[in-house]
Amino acid sequence: MEFQHTSVLLEETIEQLNIKPDGIYVDGTLGGAGHAFHVCEKLSSKGRFIGIDQDEAAIETGRERLQSFGDRVTIVRSNYVNMPQVLRELGIEKVDGILLDLGVSSYQLDNAERGFTYRKDDALLDMRMDQRQDMTARDIINGYSEQELYRIIRDYGEDKFAKNIAKHIVRQREQAPIETAGQLNEIINMAIPAKVRAVGGHPAKRTYQAIRIELNKELEVLKESLDQMIDLLNDKGRLCIITFHSLEDRIVKSSFKKNENPCICPPNFPVCMCNNVSKGRVVTRKPIIPSEEELAENKRSKSSKLRVFERKI
Repeated sequence: MEFQHTSVLLEETIEQLNIKPDGIYVDGTLGGAGHAFHVCEKLSSKGRFIGIDQDEAAIETGRERLQSFGDRVTIVRSNYVNMPQVLRELGIEKVDGILLDLGVSSYQLDNAERGFTYRKDDALLDMRMDQRQDMTARDIINGYSEQELYRIIRDYGEDKFAKNIAKHIVRQREQAPIETAGQLNEIINMAIPAKVRAVGGHPAKRTYQAIRIELNKELEVLKESLDQMIDLLNDKGRLCIITFHSLEDRIVKSSFKKNENPCICPPNFPVCMCNNVSKGRVVTRKPIIPSEEELAENKRSKSSKLRVFERKI
């Protein structure tokens, strides 16, 4: 199956990166190389682009789609949390722009073999972003305690029926291991009242989101990476992050605010005594969201938000 993914907020992201032709730019979530291609188009022969992704299919697709840009492009299979080390190994100290698109790709969602989707009943429950990882979604569903399942579905899925879903999962797996999306969907349906299932989106959506986030440590990686990515930027370099749910967006918003105004002195102090220095400014006081035209063309862009931070040295 070909790696297909429609890049969300494409024009807005490229504009906000303020690309310098001779600059160095990093895409920490290369995916289908949609954003990456347009970044590379704006680079001169002296410019440089580094694409990072932990998904092998994304790496192969990126190499193919960006091959026309020659040695301006370097592609590395890794998690973006390792960006400082990746750049060090490439002899790069600072960069002029960094991009993260935190969405799950259409390829991953639509390919049943990857086990992200709740729409194909025979799909095995995998959900690994990096297939070199041993643990899968099946291990979480069949191995976590009821309390642990309740915690992740409540916190990461923000599902008000988390307690009942966790209870039903544990009860059913006592009969036999839960292996497929169809089995998990049936369990979730039993745990959610019929009148709730009849309205809104797919009843399993929040649970799948929660398990995926837990398995891939998505929020932990994001929290750990934000400060260090800002530190990698040159003066006036920009960090552009596209989020897809409130938990990610909250983390990004909070981190950007803290890096803009890191003072921890009590409000009644006449002058700052903590000596914490601002690292730059938040460019987007409100997040940039998709246009009506984009929403009509790509329904998966609906929840996306772009936030931008500019470094000041």
